[in-house]
Amino acid sequence: MATAARIRVFGGRWRGGRAAAVSSRGRFSSASAEGPGKKAPPPPPENRTSGFRPPLHSCHDWIGPPDQHSNIRPIIFYIPKHESPLERRLRELRQETQAWNQQFWANQNVLFRKEKEEFIRSRLKAKGLELRDEQGQKVTLDAEEMAEFYKAFLSKNYKKQLFYNRDWYKRNFTITFITGRVALERAWRRLGFKKDKN
Repeated sequence: MATAARIRVFGGRWRGGRAAAVSSRGRFSSASAEGPGKKAPPPPPENRTSGFRPPLHSCHDWIGPPDQHSNIRPIIFYIPKHESPLERRLRELRQETQAWNQQFWANQNVLFRKEKEEFIRSRLKAKGLELRDEQGQKVTLDAEEMAEFYKAFLSKNYKKQLFYNRDWYKRNFTITFITGRVALERAWRRLGFKKDKN
């Protein structure tokens, strides 16, 4: 599958969608989105749905429900029986980019939730309030106060997001280029097959 693969669902929750893009000829470092010299935070626990395996007779990509940490839909890529070296390169790079994307957004979302909770807790403490009121309801801050947190979080993570966007565009450009080559290879293969039959 390179350009317009058919997709199957499973578990009553998986549904169709277009698969993710990939990287270039070489391997991209998963820490590249963190910027040079910075270590990526430890990845959160894996989603349990990752253990699913499509039926042996399946010849489609399978796309699942959003991961609980990254909110990205995982993809199980179809491997053709007679996969060419170029098709294999495309699939492996797409798999690599999916893992790279998963790690970045899982870490980013975990960090966001953690810092958001800390911000709310500190603001409520400064006001002499508890996390829950007398009825047990969660106490929240108003939109203006939360806007301060969002602005600070985006500012603090600006460079990290910049590095991520740079690498994401590189990977998308490369996947598009390799997909075009795979489509051309398949077209020549079909033409060659028809020639032999005539």
